[in-house]
Amino acid sequence: MAASEEMSSLFPIFILSVMGLFVVPWTIYRITTALTRQNKNLHCRCSECMRSTKYQTSLLNRIARVSTCSNLTMVLLWIIMGLLVYYIKLMTRESQIFEPYSILGLESGASDGEIKKAYYNLSRMYHPDKNKDPEANKYFVDYISKAYQALTDPVSKENYDKYGHPDGRQGLQMGIALPSILLNIQGAAGGVIVLALVGFGILLPLLVAVVYLSRSSKYTGNYVMHQTLSTYYYFIKPSLAPSKVMDVLIKAAEYVEMPVRRSDDEPLQRLFVLVRSELNLDPKNIKQEQAKFWKRHPALIKTELLLLAQLTRESAKVPAVLRTDFQHVLRLTPRLLEELMKMAVAARNAEGHGWLRPALGVMELSQSIIQAVPLSARKVSERLVATGGSADGVAPFLQLPRFDDTVVKKLSRKKVRTLQDLRDLTTEERSDLLTNTAGFSAQDAADVESVLQMIPSIHLDVVCETEGEEGVQSGDIVTMRAWITLQRANGLVAAHPHAPHFPYPKDELYWLLLADTSLNSVWVFQRVNFMDEAGGIAAASKAIQESLEGTGASDAEVITAVRDAVARVKGGSRLVMAKFQAPAEGTYSLTAFCLSDTWIGIDRKVNVKLKVLKRSRIGTRVGVTPEEGALVEDGSDEEAEDTTANGEYDDDYESEYSEDEDAEEETEKTKSKEALDEEATTAEDLDSNNTV
Repeated sequence: MAASEEMSSLFPIFILSVMGLFVVPWTIYRITTALTRQNKNLHCRCSECMRSTKYQTSLLNRIARVSTCSNLTMVLLWIIMGLLVYYIKLMTRESQIFEPYSILGLESGASDGEIKKAYYNLSRMYHPDKNKDPEANKYFVDYISKAYQALTDPVSKENYDKYGHPDGRQGLQMGIALPSILLNIQGAAGGVIVLALVGFGILLPLLVAVVYLSRSSKYTGNYVMHQTLSTYYYFIKPSLAPSKVMDVLIKAAEYVEMPVRRSDDEPLQRLFVLVRSELNLDPKNIKQEQAKFWKRHPALIKTELLLLAQLTRESAKVPAVLRTDFQHVLRLTPRLLEELMKMAVAARNAEGHGWLRPALGVMELSQSIIQAVPLSARKVSERLVATGGSADGVAPFLQLPRFDDTVVKKLSRKKVRTLQDLRDLTTEERSDLLTNTAGFSAQDAADVESVLQMIPSIHLDVVCETEGEEGVQSGDIVTMRAWITLQRANGLVAAHPHAPHFPYPKDELYWLLLADTSLNSVWVFQRVNFMDEAGGIAAASKAIQESLEGTGASDAEVITAVRDAVARVKGGSRLVMAKFQAPAEGTYSLTAFCLSDTWIGIDRKVNVKLKVLKRSRIGTRVGVTPEEGALVEDGSDEEAEDTTANGEYDDDYESEYSEDEDAEEETEKTKSKEALDEEATTAEDLDSNNTV
């Protein structure tokens, strides 16, 4: 029994070692990540953003941020490890080796006189006649007396000096790191232990796996239901107008499953009155339009009204009974819009092209929801565009602090009609314009300046070419190489957008599209994230290295190109590369779009002319389909100089297959000549026979 207890004392040490293997690295990682985030101010510093609840740093807010499930689990594990350390220390103290010299306070090998003197001194302190404390009596009997006997007895002293133990040589002892209950299984206790082991070791992991697989089969990697993707894919049409994208978005299964209670009827009626202007109802048939609106699925009605409350900045007037649903809808919206974008540009034809018009509408809706700008603010008249106004209407101005329609009209009288016109002014000119013309205070002007420093400028550089070949021919594998460069006045690259009316932190995302606007088709699409610099460096380095190695470049050239790419990524650029199969012969006027899902009025597009020549090379490239690729930048592809002015191929042009073609032509000519000679000989023989 004593042996089993001694062996079971190793079990806490085993558990402590296993826990320390992952608790210590996990703690170091969490602390490092927290310190890194604390040193970066990635959000806007204007007064509106500083007052926003998502950036507030009150005591309760700090406690809520720290008191996450992950942090609480980590603290609990450290508490358990601390208790294990204390228990192990206590067990070690209780089971310590009997050392008579240490008990008497002597050095090993002390003389008999020193032993007797130490025993006499300790007896005066712990002897029952001198000390009435029961603990002192126990210590004297169990330790002091035994230690004195072990050192005064000749045999015990000799054993201790030779083997370190009064009883002589001790055998090697080995223990098992298991609790004592598992080492003494008797009777019914054995069955209970076996059932517990089966339950916790087999059934519980199996149950967790079943639950996880059932949930994972229902959701995608972006935590969006598969049913939602099917619905989006079905309802998105090539001619879907931007104003109708909302009707597709609210059909998500996550929104349909949202409960609608009877107590929601009156609050929804009040909310309908607040946002009715954004529903695009026909004023001539207003009653029929309203009746048609309320006949829809209750969950769709509820979701649309809550989203319109966000667009019209009426979130403060959302009734209390709908507040939880309102937060739930906005929490899901960014993920659903991202998946809706993927369904818009998904392959829809044999060439693997998606649709451009729905994709542009999805991005417009995403920008409006994040900035809380109504879709009606994006409407613009042809007259306004002709006079230099923004194609997005007044919407870009409304994302600035304190701006409204009245302020925009005042600025337009000073020939500041677009957001870019305002950004082109100097700091002093903007401050004077806002304070004198718009009537802003100094603090309001400073807030506008802070937001303008956060708004990025996008630059695109796009090149499409066939690697290792001159010109692009039908059937070639075309490589699109695009650099997207993001610049801000404050010098930041990774940042959160100015979005004080959106209640949750949101990362900036960008979408690169290579599209044919005349055919409403998207050839290449890719999501771009400037928040992850390490990921951008790894992707750019790999793409550049694989591209140059395929062309036979030397190691020095590859290293230099990779170094330049890394420097560009650190400077605020991202590389996107994609491959697609060249279409039939012709000249294609494509457009590269860089679309933001958060900012209004910063989207960029550049023209890319792709000239595809008639195929003159033998063989076709296999295994290339339009796929998601890398970034592309402004600019157009250089036209190949492989044709003459009248469209005929230059006689001096030679491909790698020219010699093979010439050899095949000579062989064909020789075979044709031999066949003609045989036919002539046969005809002469027949004539001779007929004459005879």
